[in-house]
Amino acid sequence: MKKPYSAPDINREEKLKAFDRLLTVMNELRENCPWDKKQTLESLRHLTIEETYELSDAILEGDLTEVKKELGDLMLHNVFYARIASEQNKFDIADVLNSICDKLIERHPHIYSDVIANDEATVKANWEKIKLKSGNKSVLEGVPKSLPALVKAIRIQDKARGVGFDWEKKEQVWEKVEEEMQEFKQEFNAAANETINKEKAMAEFGDLLFSLVNYARFIDIDPEEALERTNKKFIKRFQYLETESAKDGKKMGEMTLDEMDEYWNRAKKL
Repeated sequence: MKKPYSAPDINREEKLKAFDRLLTVMNELRENCPWDKKQTLESLRHLTIEETYELSDAILEGDLTEVKKELGDLMLHNVFYARIASEQNKFDIADVLNSICDKLIERHPHIYSDVIANDEATVKANWEKIKLKSGNKSVLEGVPKSLPALVKAIRIQDKARGVGFDWEKKEQVWEKVEEEMQEFKQEFNAAANETINKEKAMAEFGDLLFSLVNYARFIDIDPEEALERTNKKFIKRFQYLETESAKDGKKMGEMTLDEMDEYWNRAKKL
């Protein structure tokens, strides 16, 4: 068994005190604040999702001050859920923390046992194999059903890759993209005027998107992040169009496309 690496942690005592302080504040709020006393696992759920997206925004913006703030919000939610569960005699925060520690130790046998794993792919493969041994009937069981479709596609492909179900070369993946593009074009011919079969076109478009996500993974691009950056870029340029056209006394909805393109092209140069 390998000896786990232990980095020096000169602030361990301060970190433990800070966590203990959070537990104390949580207990005080739960017992004395009318709003906190009313919360349930279900009522907190949508707030947690919102906080997770706010953390994602802060990370994409590279704003570490906001990242720290949003991590604090999520830490509060974790403690809040555990406090509610402890009131129902189900589990408490110690159970939560010990559970994740046990899982990490079990799924990192290359650190805590004698298994050899010298690269990321082997680590991921071992992880998925251990999950199957632990009772999971499918490698894909761990993909949440409520994930947004694009993120879900990434996770599905990543998990399939972990057990060896994957293309060998990126060229093969790109050929698949081109194949799916051709199949989509057959269902939706942009140059033709006939009515398309929407169900078939949607199915082919889904296949095309899935293959593009796959190719992005092969060239180490996060498609979710890539699309979000494009969203932000569009928003910035569109808002420039709105602001600058208003300065010139023009109104959105009354301008021609050529007029709007003028502002849009200016925005692209900023």
